[in-house]
Amino acid sequence: MRGFVLGVIVAVLILVLGGYLFVRSGGVSLATTTKPLPMEEKVADMALQASMGKAADQKNPLPLNDENMIAGATTFKQNCAVCHGTPEHPQSIISKGMFPKPPQLFEKADMMLDDPEGETYWKVTHGVRLSGMPGFESSLSDTQRWQVTMLVAHADKLSTAVQTALSH
Repeated sequence: MRGFVLGVIVAVLILVLGGYLFVRSGGVSLATTTKPLPMEEKVADMALQASMGKAADQKNPLPLNDENMIAGATTFKQNCAVCHGTPEHPQSIISKGMFPKPPQLFEKADMMLDDPEGETYWKVTHGVRLSGMPGFESSLSDTQRWQVTMLVAHADKLSTAVQTALSH
């Protein structure tokens, strides 16, 4: 029994040392231009889902109207458009150089229409580590974060007034 325990301890130490040497030798590149490691995206997605917990259950407390959508558009243009684009100004050169690529939230393929608003609000509030997505908890008010969330959730149904606010 003692030999088995010693074997397990040695195996764990070898794995830890091997992992350390792999990282130390450059095996895990943090360059945005390199391909992701096998399962990197899956592991990151699992970690994000676990971090968000029950955020999907949160409902936007603000009424869906042009006033809130235009306010969300103003905040979005000032803080988010450089990475996530606007209807008339898709992907910027900054977003082209990021990894992972930030979704272009006004392009049909990248719209977050099916995402629960609570999850989007969580991402806007807390950010997403190692993705370039900052957390805005200390720089935007709760109302502003919900307004941006509302805008993103309804990106496919923007009124003319909201479209104008986004494009000017």
